[in-house]
Amino acid sequence: MIILGSTGSIGVNTLNIAKKFNLNIDVLVAGKNIDLLNTQIKQFNPKTVVIASKDDIPKVNHTNVSYGEEAILNAIEQSDAKTVVNSLVGFLGLKPTLKAIKCGKKVALANKESLVVAGAFIDQNNLIPIDSEHFGLWYLLQDKKIDSMTITASGGSFRDYSLEKLKNVSIKEALNHPNWSMGNKITIDSATMTNKIFELLEAKWLFDTTKLDAIIETKSLIHALINFTDGSTTAHIANANMQLPISYAVLGRVDENILKHIDLVEVGTLEFKKIEEQRYPIWGIKDEILKNPNLGVVINAANEVAVAKFLNEEIGFLDISKITLDALNHFHNVNPSSLEDIFAWDKEVRAYCGS
Repeated sequence: MIILGSTGSIGVNTLNIAKKFNLNIDVLVAGKNIDLLNTQIKQFNPKTVVIASKDDIPKVNHTNVSYGEEAILNAIEQSDAKTVVNSLVGFLGLKPTLKAIKCGKKVALANKESLVVAGAFIDQNNLIPIDSEHFGLWYLLQDKKIDSMTITASGGSFRDYSLEKLKNVSIKEALNHPNWSMGNKITIDSATMTNKIFELLEAKWLFDTTKLDAIIETKSLIHALINFTDGSTTAHIANANMQLPISYAVLGRVDENILKHIDLVEVGTLEFKKIEEQRYPIWGIKDEILKNPNLGVVINAANEVAVAKFLNEEIGFLDISKITLDALNHFHNVNPSSLEDIFAWDKEVRAYCGS
């Protein structure tokens, strides 16, 4: 396998699966966590390592180390590995997704931005989503007529805060997710509900439907529901551990125990909430985005700029959604006809938002 983002949550869980099933790791791509990367190199002995910064090369305990975006693309092209796990964060993950598909490799995709910004131009024949919500929808699919699909959200770091308190929340508070530990950007996206907008867009491309919605399930045990036309609904219930979807994406079929089963008596109760636009302003664009998925490139670029500004203490938390909504209003006629257009629009939106 090739693992893009090996030191992040998805990468670490993928390597746990690789260890469990004795899978070969050909390429590791990581960012700044060199200590963890060196531990992974020692354990899995990859042929090639790629990191983010040239300055960190001397710190990496490997003889074949390169850096940067072009090095990632070269590593994908030159490797004999048949599977690429793409867990890079943000727009950075698009080119590697495209390169892996062009090279005929299977793509286990955790980089949801690839489909959010360029779903119309991505061949999905060798693409398998790793997101627990999309895995849950896939797992539930039957040969029955479907009415609609629903995915769940945790509600993020501020689901229980008063609306007044949201004006002055800190970065530390925003990164304190109630259910699990993730990277900084996805944790912020969870708090604004932008992440769920992205996942609905991803589902639109994966399942070819706009009959999609999301609700808050506070314990993150139910990941997806399918509503059938006969009036019945099925739910995918599993402990929140990415090793289950990763196993299916990498292995194709799984007959061994991956997770501990949920004891519903021990759980006791589940709580569901509507996603309120008053708390999550970005939710107001849900229907518009599903009707015009071309706008994905706008909301992704604007959101990446806004989240970076928040993490740099340049803006407040509520300004993140304001910047995205302003960009959407300004660029509401975006209609890319090629991948080149996607990259051009991404640059223009970032410039508009003050990147």
